[in-house]
Amino acid sequence: VGYAKTSYRPSLGKDETDITKPLPVIGFDMGGTSTDVSRYDGTLELVFETTTAGVSIQAPQLDIHTVAAGGGSRLFLQNGLFVVGPESAKAHPGPICYRKNGYLAVTDANVVLGRVIPDHFPNIFGPNEDEPLDLAGAREAFQKLKMENAEADGRSVEELAYGFIQVANEAMCRPIRNLTQMRGFDITSHALACFGGAGPQHACAMARALGIKKVYVHRYGGVLSAYGLSMADACVEEQEPAKEVYAVANSGGGFDENIDPSASTREERLEYLAEKARLSLMKQGYSEDSVVIEKYLNMRYQGTDNAIMIKESSSASALPYAEKFVEQYHREFGFELDGRDILIDDFRVRGVVSGKTLQTPAATPQLGSPTPAGKTKAYFENGWEEVSTYNMEDLKPGHTILGPAIIFQSISIIVLEIGCVAAVTSDGDLDIDVAQLHSNDAASVANDGRETEIIEDPVQLSIFAHRFMGIAEQMGRTLARTAISVNIKERLDFSCALFTSDGGLVANAPHIPVHLGAMQSAVRFQVEYWNAEGREGIKEGDVFVSNHPQLAGGSHLPDITVITPIFHEGNIIFFVASRGHHSDIGGVSPGSMPPHSVNLKEEGASIVAFKLVKDGKFQEEGITDILVNQGDVPGTRNLKDNLSDLRAQVAANNSGIRLLHELVHENGLKKVEAYMHFIQHNAEMAVRNMLKKFASAHGSRAHSIDYMDDGTPIELTIEIDPKTGSACFDFEGTGPQILGNLNAPPAVTYSAVIYSLRSLVGQDIPLNQGCLTPIEFKIPSYSLLNPSDDVGVVGGNVLTSQRVVDVVLKAFKACAASQGCMNNLTFGDDRFGYYETIAGGAGAGPTWEGRSGVHTHCTNTRITDPEILERRYPVLLRRFGLRKGSGGNGKHKGGDGVIREIEPLRPLVMSILSERRTLQPYGLNGGEPAMTGKNLLVKTDGVVLNIGAKRSGSLNVGERLVIETPGGGGYGKATD
Repeated sequence: VGYAKTSYRPSLGKDETDITKPLPVIGFDMGGTSTDVSRYDGTLELVFETTTAGVSIQAPQLDIHTVAAGGGSRLFLQNGLFVVGPESAKAHPGPICYRKNGYLAVTDANVVLGRVIPDHFPNIFGPNEDEPLDLAGAREAFQKLKMENAEADGRSVEELAYGFIQVANEAMCRPIRNLTQMRGFDITSHALACFGGAGPQHACAMARALGIKKVYVHRYGGVLSAYGLSMADACVEEQEPAKEVYAVANSGGGFDENIDPSASTREERLEYLAEKARLSLMKQGYSEDSVVIEKYLNMRYQGTDNAIMIKESSSASALPYAEKFVEQYHREFGFELDGRDILIDDFRVRGVVSGKTLQTPAATPQLGSPTPAGKTKAYFENGWEEVSTYNMEDLKPGHTILGPAIIFQSISIIVLEIGCVAAVTSDGDLDIDVAQLHSNDAASVANDGRETEIIEDPVQLSIFAHRFMGIAEQMGRTLARTAISVNIKERLDFSCALFTSDGGLVANAPHIPVHLGAMQSAVRFQVEYWNAEGREGIKEGDVFVSNHPQLAGGSHLPDITVITPIFHEGNIIFFVASRGHHSDIGGVSPGSMPPHSVNLKEEGASIVAFKLVKDGKFQEEGITDILVNQGDVPGTRNLKDNLSDLRAQVAANNSGIRLLHELVHENGLKKVEAYMHFIQHNAEMAVRNMLKKFASAHGSRAHSIDYMDDGTPIELTIEIDPKTGSACFDFEGTGPQILGNLNAPPAVTYSAVIYSLRSLVGQDIPLNQGCLTPIEFKIPSYSLLNPSDDVGVVGGNVLTSQRVVDVVLKAFKACAASQGCMNNLTFGDDRFGYYETIAGGAGAGPTWEGRSGVHTHCTNTRITDPEILERRYPVLLRRFGLRKGSGGNGKHKGGDGVIREIEPLRPLVMSILSERRTLQPYGLNGGEPAMTGKNLLVKTDGVVLNIGAKRSGSLNVGERLVIETPGGGGYGKATD
């Protein structure tokens, strides 16, 4: 509220497309342990779910994104990377410079660089809180870090500290990019309003990195949140659920303006809510005349779940809410849905009594540069600079200051970067113009025209790691926004990744682990296939699609991969890809997850290689033929959703292309390519170091075996070279392929291993192909993990993959078994198919209890919200909760599974594909095994039947399917 009220005004800069409108503002609040970022463009935006530090909270709240990077964020050198946070030094003991035996933190870096000057802080530090900030102690800590880590070789203390500042800035830039670019906003058209105690020290550098030209620092920036409270509006909200049609679609792609089904009750219900809000505010002492009523409809397209809150419009249109809804939907998602009615989910009214509103500051005469209060030395990109210092209270409206400079506020310090110009407004705030500095390919070319070698730099490596992963994450957000199906939009069953020009994985956002290694195999297959002699090759404007598990690097048929080459000056420079689970692609059962399939054809449409987009045109007819016409096996039951989700995958890839082109424009192609390879090498070295450490502690050989419920063994012998950190993962002894669908193509085993290795490293390392570079695989042909290309595999991706992870982690003595299953439930009829995976218990480890009711290892999808499940499908969710006591006992207990009970409202075919119904998830080091799962059918007469691990059949109205999922094993003896 504070920055929205003070910085959203024409004096800060006007929108180039509308000179009467102020620039939209990014709020940047950097404190001691975290940074909050948000966006304001005339209205305070609400969201109904946020995720902070991995914890999701579903409640109406302002749209604020939090990242664990603040002045107290700790600094590490790990595996060749500069790492900032998420651990915090906290207020006590705090950073090293607080003199309380604290931890090296961002504040220490600013002190060492002369950006935080001890003489301008009170003597409140040390055990007795009577000493100044400790510059010498901070320098000594950086010197110690330098001596202990090879990554710091050749760097001065200042260069080391400045490197951490650069990485911290990029960590804070990442959520700002997500907040703007992922929602279709041009980040460069915003102003950056910075506040919080540490924000002004970083704002100019961050604005430059983001391409933002304006920074605003309020005179009360250090306490702007408190200042905002004094100006906040008094607000009461009233809301009621609804289930009404607002606009009826016509055949021309628009809406019938003569039909308004909700008209008879809409205004009556809104006015009822308005009166409630008005009376509530009047009871708080506000006058009736001061209350402003805002009316909203929460609207969505029929058949979708993404509702958008639409404010009442003054438009003269016959359907003003629909006009606004379509406009906002197109901006958010990039397309419109022709032929679908617009529905009302909720009526909402907001009663507002406006708080204090600031007047637009008057223009001020230019006074030129003020007299500096002093001089000091501070470190910038060019090294040490002698800079002028200024006291804010000495500055007058109209003064301008050229950077580099440091400005002291009473409760904050402002660092003005080189080339930036600060102007003092009539209110005594600072309006800063940010000079933009860009590098390009010329930076990698010597004076004589020869290309210079790009040397790996740990700071740049850390920054590029953030940028690469940020691009993959934004691709994922684009896919989630633009998809139609519950599977992708709600359950988030997808993955997005970046690849080098030869198909090597560079960055895979932390979406679905079982997709990790498999996506690289899929990209490389398409490159080889289309470039083979006699084929048409890869051209600009092409987009490829595939899903064949054995031949084309797929995982199972419902996971469809869309791959797009990125061209630069006529040459392929990178690839981007997205893989999404489609809820139905045909096959013998709705949901395309048949429990008893024995060959691939029964599981749905298979695609080895097809150009989904050719010469820039979406090949709808061709892909429809593949999905619908499957011979004697039924085709897809959800063609409309398939096509919409495939278009969404293309859109996600296009967002990655745009962002990678921007990265190349900023840094030059050679540098981006070089750091793609450096980041792969970094992951490789992290895995090698982990393997060498394990070999030193436990020997160079490890072995484990576990069994599927049918008795098929998965056996692994690991031989580690203790000198190089290379290892051979030999699956000799694994059972033969089976007459069923638990067979897993090699790409699934690669994914399970890459996930396991990254988890075993124990630190946040880049997720890419480098993790597998030290590994040699030996997988027997025609075994469960390397089957022929025509057998069923749908269960291998979701069940066998989990058992492979358990086997790998058991070999490394890491933790007890988790539930070892994804509990795959599908239901449907000839009109639709639905698919979900159900959580269970996680295994305990040497220092932790197993988590209850979570997805583990190879999947981390969400479960569909009960309201959405029951609204979109003809079922009732009777029960969903923890299965108490199902986790294994031990010194550290395993997590509990869950119970999920579903009743159909019309006859449906329901199928369950599961494991760990016979053999218990093992405990480790004396810990007890967990309970196995159960799949039960409750008949209308109350009789309960155990239907086994894999079953498909009709459920009638009144019958119920009860799924009890396994727990996780315990670790250590309970008496220890």
